[in-house]
Amino acid sequence: MLRLLLLLPIGILAISTASLFIKLCDAPALTIAAYRVGVASLVLIPFAAHRRIWRGWEWNHLRRCILSGFFLSLHFAFWIASLKYTSVASSVVLVTTHPIFVGLGAWLFLQERLSFNLILGIVLSVLGGGLIGYGDMALSKQALYGDGLALLGAVAASGYLMMGRVIRRDQDLLSYVFPVYSTAGLMLVILSLLLRKPFFGYSSTTYLLFFLLALIPQLIGHTAFNWALKYFPASMVAIAILGEPVGSTALAYFFLNEPLTPLKALGGILIFIGVVAALTWRHKPPAS
Repeated sequence: MLRLLLLLPIGILAISTASLFIKLCDAPALTIAAYRVGVASLVLIPFAAHRRIWRGWEWNHLRRCILSGFFLSLHFAFWIASLKYTSVASSVVLVTTHPIFVGLGAWLFLQERLSFNLILGIVLSVLGGGLIGYGDMALSKQALYGDGLALLGAVAASGYLMMGRVIRRDQDLLSYVFPVYSTAGLMLVILSLLLRKPFFGYSSTTYLLFFLLALIPQLIGHTAFNWALKYFPASMVAIAILGEPVGSTALAYFFLNEPLTPLKALGGILIFIGVVAALTWRHKPPAS
């Protein structure tokens, strides 16, 4: 429990910096995503080589890691792109609705019944998302488009977390994060090349931000939450991730001068309550 009290707050602070770094980057969203996960993977190579972690890999494990990395690549592609169109507050509030989609996924694919708390959480989150979308629609259609991308990022994040919850039960941290980050980075690099997104020609400040994105929110932030998935319930980890909108919004207010409108604040509160309500649901046996 002491490690939880130490590592999860560090993880929250680390991932809260991602939105600020991304907003300051002068590069396309896919390029930012590819550098973030790609550099993180390169940093892990010496540790993976020293441990020779591939000795314990089996095809079933690799297949799950590849799928988890695929979801992670989609999450970053959608979410980082959303920050190019909408505000930090709207983006991070909407992208952290992933516990709602985890619950829906369990209902659709695992035949688990919908609990009252999950239904309540969905309703509150839809209302909150509607308020944020309405407020952003008044600003521009681009902001509304960014909100949609953030929601797609939340859907992808739910797949990433569900796979991580399964894999981390019998795998150590490095044996999980290295193939997952490497898969995500490779997919993002290939996608960037196919869409002809440049990797070079940016300012030294942007390259520094690429490195900071890989080091702080990825290697420290995401890895802290992936560590927690082995020892603590996924609901507890998901609640911790809800601290990201608070930290990101505060950083955007002070460093990017992004105001927090009443509609965004009310929508964010409704989504927060809805997600917390959804996280209290319990698995029920499939209907006969």
